[in-house]
Amino acid sequence: MNPQVGIIMGSQSDLPIMAEAAQMLEELGVNYELTVVSAHRTPQRMIDYAQSARERGIKVIVAGAGGAAHLPGMVASMTSLPVIGVPIKSSNSIDGWDSILSILQMPGGIPVATVALNGGKNAGILAASIVGSFDSKVGESLDAYKKSLKEKVEESAAQLEAKGWKEILKK
Repeated sequence: MNPQVGIIMGSQSDLPIMAEAAQMLEELGVNYELTVVSAHRTPQRMIDYAQSARERGIKVIVAGAGGAAHLPGMVASMTSLPVIGVPIKSSNSIDGWDSILSILQMPGGIPVATVALNGGKNAGILAASIVGSFDSKVGESLDAYKKSLKEKVEESAAQLEAKGWKEILKK
């Protein structure tokens, strides 16, 4: 099947975070592609990727980047598809804030949806939500996922209320 979500990252060192997006998409039944596209080291590859995404069937792009984190914004400037930015705390990062602000503070007209620092999992869920807005099967998968989250919290609350907090902390 053709991918509906494109997952891109500035370098392979971002893979542990971006793999969380891929794992969520797999769990929710959304096809994706995943590759490395550097805004600074391979600008033509970035341009080609962004400009061809729609014709290849991509519906949303998840772009992760650390440090200066230009990839999500630059991709968003070259496509009308929704772009979700994942700020990544990299080895040369200023505690991750440089990545967060580079992705979050986009100029008017070039929006990038931004998730939390190292928020690959939420980026995958948000991408699936966008796809699920027009694909009922994905929407149903998301509904089931959200229901499972609710059930886990209710189970935790029941255990805490039955055993008390001191007993729970002993484990």
